[in-house]
Amino acid sequence: MPSGSVAFGDLTRAAYCPRQLYYARQEPDRSIPDAQRSRIDLAFRYPELATADDAALSDRPIDPHPAVYRERLRALRDGGLAERFGVPWRSLANPDRTRAFLVGRSCHGIAHKVLSGNDVTEPSGADAAATPSGDHDVGSSVDDAGDADAGAPPIPCLVSPGTPPKQGVWEPQTVRAVAIAKALAWEREREIPRVLVEYPAVGVVREVSLTVRTKAAYRRALRTARGIDGPPPRVSDDRCPPCEYRDQCGTETRSLRSRLGL
Repeated sequence: MPSGSVAFGDLTRAAYCPRQLYYARQEPDRSIPDAQRSRIDLAFRYPELATADDAALSDRPIDPHPAVYRERLRALRDGGLAERFGVPWRSLANPDRTRAFLVGRSCHGIAHKVLSGNDVTEPSGADAAATPSGDHDVGSSVDDAGDADAGAPPIPCLVSPGTPPKQGVWEPQTVRAVAIAKALAWEREREIPRVLVEYPAVGVVREVSLTVRTKAAYRRALRTARGIDGPPPRVSDDRCPPCEYRDQCGTETRSLRSRLGL
């Protein structure tokens, strides 16, 4: 593994809160909690879940009502995924690689899925306007002709156990998605212009394109993760209440009532 390589998970925490990353690095066991793992595993059971009845879905760790959840998956299956992202349902449901360990020039970790680019078509939805930037700062530079001969680039997927924002993807997950793309680009020696982010517990799929903005966020997180050699300054905002390290961190969290001066 290259010297100075940073784990995808550390980049995610660095983007969220550097102090949280500092405490996480002290943990002897940094494995994913079982509750999160069970939600991630849903992403590998889409065909089964799309046809499951209410009783079966009620036993799964999903957030929406079973009928809503089933409707969302069926909408993706019946053309929604292809329309928005140019990706056929069969690719998402039966990816080329699963839980692929990737090692890039600066980062490493797991891509939950890697989809073949051979079946990808041009998306016709709102996401079709997103275009990646054209720099080649990952892997070896590959000219346009070589890329065309190799076919469409593969599409890596990040599976989140959480819930998405109303639009787009949370910035820490955007950073992780870019890291996955860069590591896969280093492995394949070609640009990887986008990543799909799945939220299987709610039946939603989003996309992250490698743009100037998203790659800048990745570089900031990389510098932060590499530069931590002691406890970073405390923060005190909405990130603190759900943080598992809030007690040992010592950050005082304020209630909504106190923030309003009541």
